[in-house]
Amino acid sequence: MTNRIVVTKTHIDGAPKETDFEVKSQVLAQSAQPAGSVIVKNLYVSVDPYQLNRMKSDSSSQSYSFLAAGIGPEIDCYGVGKVVASGNPEFQEGDLVAGLLTWGEYSVLKPGSMFRKLDAMGFPLSNHIGALAFSGLTAYAGLFEVGKAKKGDRVFVSTASGSVGHLVGQFAKLHGCYVVGSAGSKAKVELLKEKLGFDDAFNYKDATDLRATLKKYFPDGIDVYFDNVGGEMLEAAIDNMNAFGRVAVCGVISEYTGTGRRAAPNMVDVIYKRLTIRGFLANDFMPVFPEFISKACEHMGSGKMVSIEDISVGLDSIPSAFVDLFTGGNVGKKIVQIAQE
Repeated sequence: MTNRIVVTKTHIDGAPKETDFEVKSQVLAQSAQPAGSVIVKNLYVSVDPYQLNRMKSDSSSQSYSFLAAGIGPEIDCYGVGKVVASGNPEFQEGDLVAGLLTWGEYSVLKPGSMFRKLDAMGFPLSNHIGALAFSGLTAYAGLFEVGKAKKGDRVFVSTASGSVGHLVGQFAKLHGCYVVGSAGSKAKVELLKEKLGFDDAFNYKDATDLRATLKKYFPDGIDVYFDNVGGEMLEAAIDNMNAFGRVAVCGVISEYTGTGRRAAPNMVDVIYKRLTIRGFLANDFMPVFPEFISKACEHMGSGKMVSIEDISVGLDSIPSAFVDLFTGGNVGKKIVQIAQE
């Protein structure tokens, strides 16, 4: 079979552009794959900001990740697909799988790759890329394992309408916290307040003084800050943190393209407020996955929590979908549907 894949033409050291990518064709033959391999037809694939760090000529993230895209080779991503050929007795043709796929029409999953059979449990397949997968685990573990959120805590979430942020806010509200989120448009702010149940939200683009803005929304201070932005937002949050506050650093999207100023928080505040600032990765908390998936399914099944998804259609839409992540063009989890279920 012929497989079309999306690859990078060159290293991307600034803001990504659609012209940084191209679609190539390759021939897939089961006989040419390592013994025990599984060939999967991709149905849905994930598009995430962190992938940009793997496309750069140099990034410290490449030293800590087994995923480094480089130039030309297939770009790994989380996804859901259907088995079309299998050399592994545990997987049969027609089985649904979730795991580490590629930006392509098909993926070859070699022995030792990260993938598993998928039981959709009555939820849409797309949910198993976002809210019921690593986006959800990141939100849950970041809030409770890193942020140590307690009932009554005051929680601030940046990029609150994004793939992780919109789930963090809902988990926090269901836990009895006071939650405020920041987003980049009036429509996103209304979504946070009216559909997702945030206590309040603001458009950071309208804030001329982020420190004063956060003081307005948190007159009694911030206990937990879930950081997806870095930069000036992190500095402003540190200034408004309560003693023994916790900062869960999930992402620094303002710094990924090299155009934003790097964060320089007030370290005297960090010391005297006895703050905890911790970066983390979702795979640090795989032991928590059963607990997370139980809670998430319960909340989503009862309608208490919703998954916001922004789905593009077709392999050729991947470059534009990726660029949207850095221009504010997406809402919720960005997903590309490669083929019909």
